[in-house]
Amino acid sequence: MNTFSGPLLDGVRQWLAESGAEPTPARVAQALREQGRVLGDAEVLGAARQLRSELVGSGPLEPLLADPSVTDVLVSAPDRVWVDRGGGLELTSVSFTDAAAVRRLAQRLAAVAGRRLDDARPWVDARLPDGTRLHAVLPPVAVGCACLALRVVRPRAFTLDELVAAGTVPPGGDRVLRALLEARLSFLISGGTGTGKTTLLSALLGLVGSGERIVLAEDSAELRPDHPHVVRLETRPANQEGAGLVTLEDLVRQALRMRPDRLVVGEVRGPEVVDLLAALNTGHEGGCGTVHANAAADVPARLEALGTAAGLDRAALHSQLAAALAVVLHLVRDRAGRRRIAEMHVLERDPSGLVRTVPALRWGEEAFVRERGWERLRELLRGACGARERRGDRDG
Repeated sequence: MNTFSGPLLDGVRQWLAESGAEPTPARVAQALREQGRVLGDAEVLGAARQLRSELVGSGPLEPLLADPSVTDVLVSAPDRVWVDRGGGLELTSVSFTDAAAVRRLAQRLAAVAGRRLDDARPWVDARLPDGTRLHAVLPPVAVGCACLALRVVRPRAFTLDELVAAGTVPPGGDRVLRALLEARLSFLISGGTGTGKTTLLSALLGLVGSGERIVLAEDSAELRPDHPHVVRLETRPANQEGAGLVTLEDLVRQALRMRPDRLVVGEVRGPEVVDLLAALNTGHEGGCGTVHANAAADVPARLEALGTAAGLDRAALHSQLAAALAVVLHLVRDRAGRRRIAEMHVLERDPSGLVRTVPALRWGEEAFVRERGWERLRELLRGACGARERRGDRDG
């Protein structure tokens, strides 16, 4: 597609805005004639496509977002557009005409998401109608040019078999994960940004029995489990008058009243940790979620910090944690860009009463390698499944 100069397109944009016309080829040709420019049919069609992409699409980013291998698109300057296809960031040949074009796209995408983005409110974190997560920051907060980050949410979740094939789960590791879901043990998936926490959680939720009701509470609706009975709840920011705020803490409380068989918090990062731990201690088996942490061993400290900020003292937090959470799955991204489960930990209390994690399994090229916590994990899996079978016998 031809790329047309900023002044030429600016003139066409202004003419279309003043006339209220759609950017059809005929209207674009008329706008070009008004500016004294006569172009051939191919050039007019190219200008029409470029304008339509800018006005109603995602501009130069459209082909990147349409690429099924792309998970993230990042714009840091008009000629600095990066993508992540699972192997780390790659600089693309895509570019904008100037910084103003980046700003226009950021503001239009924010408007599509129903958010305000201007000098008075120079950043936005929102979800677009197709599920893509948008984060944008305008100058002068972003120096030089507006910065855009788009996280693509695919309509179909990966299956566990696909994650084994991709190397996220080692060979045979799917059997442990299936047992974890079957045993209805509560678990958290930890890891850094872009390690695949949401992808793995979506795949695992797809293993939940079809007769169970999953209730999701998320800041931004990214989980896409392949399951017939999913209720999705999403937070909402306050409006310009400061009203209408719905927090993740609110959603967790509402979810508990919706008869969940599985309560899922997309990302635990605030005071909702208190309600989640309370729920997992009061009969809500099999709850799960994700949390940002550098290692599985750091998860108790991370939850302690969140709980303390919410007003729960350290001793109470660790008591709740010991009874509520069974397993931590930790994801990493290696130097080759491959996402994988680095380790699985179980929880135990030390003599002081504080909870710590114990390695049970770690990544291996041929299979999970057993660590000292393996026997404890195996007991949990067998004990939970056995208890469920005994309950089923009594009920029968």
